[in-house]
Amino acid sequence: MLRIAIQAKGRLNEKTMSLLADAGISASVGSRSLIAHAKGADVDLLLLRDDDIPQAVAMGTADIGIVGLNEVEEKNANVERVMDLGFGGCRISLAVPREADYKGLEWFNGKRIATSYPAILSRFLDKNGIKAKIHTITGSVEIAPAIGMADAIFDIVSSGGTLVQNGLVEVESVLESQAVLIATPELSEEKREELDNLCFRFRSIIESRGMKYVLLNLPKSSLDKALTILPSMKSPTVLHLADPDWLSIHAVIPESQLWERISRLKAIGAEDILVLVLENIVK
Repeated sequence: MLRIAIQAKGRLNEKTMSLLADAGISASVGSRSLIAHAKGADVDLLLLRDDDIPQAVAMGTADIGIVGLNEVEEKNANVERVMDLGFGGCRISLAVPREADYKGLEWFNGKRIATSYPAILSRFLDKNGIKAKIHTITGSVEIAPAIGMADAIFDIVSSGGTLVQNGLVEVESVLESQAVLIATPELSEEKREELDNLCFRFRSIIESRGMKYVLLNLPKSSLDKALTILPSMKSPTVLHLADPDWLSIHAVIPESQLWERISRLKAIGAEDILVLVLENIVK
């Protein structure tokens, strides 16, 4: 049985539970639950604070964990980064007051920087030869300059809206983060097999994101042109219809390319085009 550490609440919890559900794993989690046995796979969920997950996995209290890369880097725990999960994207950046005369990293020399990520910030400053005072706080880091606690901040940025609201400007992006799957380095062979199976499920879900399944009817005379338009995993599926002059084409198209490709297909005679949601790609 695998024990998976996940965030008990917060920005990654809902998407983590959604990923597990898409992978056929569900659990009833109460508001005060710390451990929940899941259905659909032989796993237990261990619900923790996000900043406790890297340590729990490193210690073997949990076999694997789903957590932001920012927490893994901050704790510098001895864990294996198994795979990126493609959600919870953000960056950790330095930001200064809008009115600051910022011209480069040298501006931070002698300044006070408020952050909840002192380890990542310290490594970045040391790497760049910057001597600044790190003021570690939790909670609303972005208000620190306004109330005189710091000259700048180092914090998570998603849209940047919170910075604008607090009169701050992002000046240096230090770490790009997203949810990652981590594992304790000393997994048994049996648990490694269970992890491989879980990764197989996750990859099939992740690879299907942003993809559409398209079915269309096409004059047989246009087949060669259609094959130059349609992307595919190997090659599009081509089926003969009862009418010998027509074919049915099935293909998988990235959502970002969908309408451009459909327009080109219609121009060569495609009709009766169906666009379907693609749930999983199993390779």
